[in-house]
Amino acid sequence: MLSKKREHPKEKSGLHPRNRHRERYDFPLLIGSCPELADYVHLNKFNDESIDFSDSAAVLTLNKALLKYYYGVEHWNIPAGFLCPPIPGRADYIHLIADLLGSLNNGIVPVGSKIKCLDIGVGANCIYPIIGHKEYGWYFVGADIEPIAIESATKIIDENTFLKGNVELRLQANASDIFKGIIQKAEQFEISICNPPFHASFEEAQALTLRKLSNLRKEKVTKATLNFGGQNKELYCEGGEEKFVQKMILQSKEFSNSCLWFSTLISKAEYLKAAYSVLKSVAAVEVRTIPMTQGNKISRILAWTFQSKVQQNKWLGKK
Repeated sequence: MLSKKREHPKEKSGLHPRNRHRERYDFPLLIGSCPELADYVHLNKFNDESIDFSDSAAVLTLNKALLKYYYGVEHWNIPAGFLCPPIPGRADYIHLIADLLGSLNNGIVPVGSKIKCLDIGVGANCIYPIIGHKEYGWYFVGADIEPIAIESATKIIDENTFLKGNVELRLQANASDIFKGIIQKAEQFEISICNPPFHASFEEAQALTLRKLSNLRKEKVTKATLNFGGQNKELYCEGGEEKFVQKMILQSKEFSNSCLWFSTLISKAEYLKAAYSVLKSVAAVEVRTIPMTQGNKISRILAWTFQSKVQQNKWLGKK
């Protein structure tokens, strides 16, 4: 028996004002754009149209519909077992980074292909380049250490003409390097972004996935489904997110004149103290911590630069 339909706020709290996903999902519109989504939409116990977010196929199809309706992506898919990203949150990162660049440009977000963005860990899904180019016209270089991810992202670019010539992919051959081997001599980026591996081990990543699925299904789940877990290199690395971010900061120093602003997501506030310490050790000139809120989930973007205010203005002024 269905409960009485709930009253919902018109917009989701916390999302950026320019985020296209602030309102609740309009399933009739999305189904009109992607008819296969209809197979997964049902009335939940509150008499609302929804999907089963514990069903990886349903989540994947919702992403296809969102990308097609809002961003004009005709063909999008990911290999089984790779991370299926939450698009509203990914869009927020792009918009907040756009505001960061805009703050150096009299509040005006710089647009067009002269603005180059480096996506560390572009993944099989190619989400950040899709959103960043569609919203602001930026040129993207996507780097990844997983050949299958590069192959998948390449297919997405090849099958969507607006991405061709605007997104370039590079394979990182050395797992210990983040920028070296990717940023080429004399190459410059306005911003680098990263969604780092969260966990320190497979067991930690698996436990969180199972807990997430159990919460969604309201019952204990003992086996993770494909497209939920993500590939090993997407989800965990030695030392987890905290050590990965510290390594990124240390390695960014060598490329201090190759990137105007570096940035990364930080999932836990307790990781910031050590990150700030490393930023001080490498003599970062300016550091910003930008809050991100999506419903009950709170995270943040950590951004830093080695350029003075004068140098920052001069850099963007050339663009």
